[in-house]
Amino acid sequence: MEYTRNNCSLNNFYSHLGESQLEEFLKSLPRKPYCMVEKPGFMLIRPVLLALRLPFIQINPPFTLIYLIFDIDHKDAAVIWSDENLPMPFWTTQNLADVQDPSDDQLESMGRGHLCYKLEIPVCTSEFASIKAIKYLQAIYYAYAVRLGADLNYSQLITKNPLHPQWRTTFWTDQAYSLDYLADFVDLPKKLPKKLEVVGLGRNVTMFEKGRHWAYKAIRDYMHHNSSYEWERAVKAQIEAINNGFEQPLPYSEVKATAKSIAKWVWQRFSYGDFSEIQAKRGAKGGAKSKRGPKEDSARSTKPWEALGVSRATYYRNKKNETK
Repeated sequence: MEYTRNNCSLNNFYSHLGESQLEEFLKSLPRKPYCMVEKPGFMLIRPVLLALRLPFIQINPPFTLIYLIFDIDHKDAAVIWSDENLPMPFWTTQNLADVQDPSDDQLESMGRGHLCYKLEIPVCTSEFASIKAIKYLQAIYYAYAVRLGADLNYSQLITKNPLHPQWRTTFWTDQAYSLDYLADFVDLPKKLPKKLEVVGLGRNVTMFEKGRHWAYKAIRDYMHHNSSYEWERAVKAQIEAINNGFEQPLPYSEVKATAKSIAKWVWQRFSYGDFSEIQAKRGAKGGAKSKRGPKEDSARSTKPWEALGVSRATYYRNKKNETK
């Protein structure tokens, strides 16, 4: 790939991080990222070379979180991490403050921007994802957002393009951090606010949790099918319905991955064949206990209630009363 300085403002990147780090960053971008000319506006999907020419771009590839982005709506967006004794970010992007004769809106927005941390080990959000890792990352993100005064409703899908000349970009470090390292700087919440279930990373967790609990019950209606085709369609429809309930729905690729993961896992463990086998094993286990046969001197063999001329129930009831 070739990236020219005419397309993007790369001088700051070269001077601070070098060409190898720039190349590494460019390779991590989606091949066809979402991008925008302005916000609010229409979201586009373009090849990466074209998307890099626009002010807003998607930097995390599908199914993977490499960068944590925070949307900070106050003028100290570029240095708030230092005031809060947090690690150096990878970069900060701010609205330019050197606009000639700025309007009131421009004056109000000067200094606001995005702050980015790079993860040492990317977190997967595909059908192979660890929901535990996503919850851990969500807790870390929330703790940082609170300390930074960032917007908790920010979806992280689109960010200010750090290579675009429209922004004042500062590259602070090329260091990537582990989740445990980031967690050492903040107090993680024992429980996240309920409103976070439908924004940011909370959408992935909510979609997975609601989807799997629905699937555990719904599979009963599909056990008799020889194929999982109809089951997979039903799970996908349910996951889509959950996602459509979010104010900012997740990309379709993540919906599809979550549905595939849930459908496959539940079908393999609760489909008709497996369910019948489990029931048969349980029945055999119970039957093995009852096949020991009666002892010759037991009440079951001698049937003393017959000699007394009473029913079996009366015999045992009277015997119980005698022991009181």
